[in-house]
Formats: sequence, C-alpha cells, structure tokens
Amino acid sequence: MINFAQVGNDLYTGKRSIDFIKRQKTWYALSAVLIALALVGIFVKGLNFGIEFSGGSEFRIQGVTNSQGYEEKAQTAIADAGIQGNVVSTIVGQNTVRVQSEAASERTDEATAALAKEFGVPASSVSASLIGPSWGQSVSQQAIQGLVVFLILVTIVMALYFRTWKMAVSGLVALLHDLVITVGIYALFGFEITPSSMIGFLTILGYSLYDTVVVFDKVRENTADAFRTKRSTYSAAANLAVNQTLVRSINTTVVALLPIAAVLVVGFTLLGPGTLLDLSLALFIGIGVGAYSSIFIATPLLVDLRRNEPAVRQLDKYVARHGASSAVTGAEVPDDAAETVAVGSDSTGAAASTGLPDGAPRPVHKYAQSAGPRNQPKRAPKSRR
Repeated sequence: MINFAQVGNDLYTGKRSIDFIKRQKTWYALSAVLIALALVGIFVKGLNFGIEFSGGSEFRIQGVTNSQGYEEKAQTAIADAGIQGNVVSTIVGQNTVRVQSEAASERTDEATAALAKEFGVPASSVSASLIGPSWGQSVSQQAIQGLVVFLILVTIVMALYFRTWKMAVSGLVALLHDLVITVGIYALFGFEITPSSMIGFLTILGYSLYDTVVVFDKVRENTADAFRTKRSTYSAAANLAVNQTLVRSINTTVVALLPIAAVLVVGFTLLGPGTLLDLSLALFIGIGVGAYSSIFIATPLLVDLRRNEPAVRQLDKYVARHGASSAVTGAEVPDDAAETVAVGSDSTGAAASTGLPDGAPRPVHKYAQSAGPRNQPKRAPKSRR
C-alpha cells in the first residue's frame, strides 16, 4: 500500500524526484493540443451565449406535473404565439420548466397562454420577463476591462516581487493558458455562457495566480541557494521546488474541487440552470486547468526563459566542472567530474571521492582513532621516549 505521506516527504527532501523540467517539450505539446482544440471550439463552433447577452424573452412554467416531451411542448407553444426563432427549454428544479425565445414584445400574453395550455397549468403559474442585450453587453465590456487591468497589475506586481520580468511573463502565460482552455471547453461542449460564468472566469485567474506564486516563491528560494552554494544547476533547483510543492498543490486543488463538485451535482440534479450551476462549472474547469499550468507550464517556461542568462550558464558550467551537484537536487554530474567534489560536501560526495559504496562512512585516520585531547593520539610517557 502506498504511503502518501512518505511519498510527499521523499519528494520534498529529494529522495524521490519527478523530472518536470527536462520533459517540458511533452507538457508544451499537450498544452498546444488543448489550446488548438479550444481555439477550434471558439472560432469554428462558436460560444453559446446566454439570453443575457443576446436578448429575448424568458418564461418560467411552475407546477408542471408531467415534464415528458417538454422541449416539443415549448416549441409548439412559442410557434402558436407567432414568435419566430430558436427556442431553448430546460428543467429547473423538480417541477419548473424554463423557456427562452426571441423577444416576444407584444406577443407575451399569447405566449404565456399557449405555454399554460401545453403544460396543463393555470396562466398565473407562467411568469414572463423581457431581457435586453444591452445589459449583457455592459457586463461583458466591464469584465474585459477588469481582465485587462488585472493582467497589467499582475505583471507589475510579480515583476517587482520576484525582481525579474521573466517570472512575471511565465505567470502571465500560465494565466492566459488557463483562460483559453477553460473558454474552449465551454465552446466545445456547448455550455451556456452567462454573467455568472464570466465571474467564474475571472475568479479562476486569481486561483491560478495564487498557485503559481507559491511555486515560484519556492523556485526563488532554491535557485538563490544554488547560486550561493554552487551545488546544483538552476534547472535542478527549480525542479526540486516543483517537487517540494507538488503535494501541496494537489491537496489544495482537491480540497477546492470537492465542495464545487458537490454544488455541481446538486445543480444538475435538483436546482437546474442558474447562478450556482454556472459559477461552479466555470470554477471546476478553471481550477483543474490552473493546477496543471502551475506545475507543468509556468516553471518549465521560466527555466527556458532564463537558460541563456550569463549567470545561469556560468552556474551550470561550474556545477558540471566541479561535480558539486547533490543527489537531493537530481542534477547530472559528468563521470570525469565525480572525483573533483569539493572538500566539505555531504557524505554522498565524500564516499564518491574515496571510492567507497554509497552511504558508507569515511574511514578514520589511524592517528585519530585513539582517544585524547581534540582526538589526537596519546603520546608515550617521557620515561619511555
């Protein structure tokens, strides 16, 4: 049986390691495929905007005892009322049917009466509302403006906090990656985009940014130590940081997704379409994609952006030349450099330089084996000299 606590501890200490950095081409290829599918869904299939964005009339029929064939009944009633265009009908809750159509205007009363007749309920059980497209367009414009301002502020804050614009760019690419894939999933599966969905899209950006910043903070800590001690390459230190935060990212994602999944189940089975369902669906998709980008996209991209910096290249050459990479970071050490480990390295390095098996203690010099002050050998008495 797998001991997940032990696995997490081994990943943090470096006893076990998953090489995220060297496999970055695999992650890039997978993301490229997902983004390509998302763009196909957005520009070919198109987005399914709700009535709040396109405008129209919405009718809610309450107290429906027989919902069988509700779609055909709704289309027949709307057609009998003389309203042309597409008709979308869904079941809300246990006994309510929602019908959306083109703007009924002066034919609202006729549509209400026709729907009441088709579903066998009194006319007082049918409520009608007219929604204009201007409200949805206003919400969209404000959401886009908020998104642009958010991305600009994120770039500035991350550049100042991490003291390098390349971390800001990597984080920004991860955010756009999450947004495009999430919207693309909506387009491919035909999920309806409502103002609540727009709020969900903006919310997942905050979650993705939070997860990325946590990983980057550990990357900064490990790479700073690598530059100081010169015992591991930049990519090895960054890879160790991803491994150290892997369990935390998984736990945070699972804890966040569990209540959202519960809301989704309740929404699909009991409540039906509405604000809770729209918001939870966007969050569920976005949080899952955000966890992926923080681990597989942001940090490998950061390493690629910094790979050709003079300081990073000098560090990599020094580590390769002196063989000072430890087993904790998982950096590669050339065979001809194994004997040049600097004095003062860990037990693994000492064992390698003396030709001892891994983990074997270094032999004690014969003059240090006898007890005495400062572990010096005892001198013979003056009478025996």
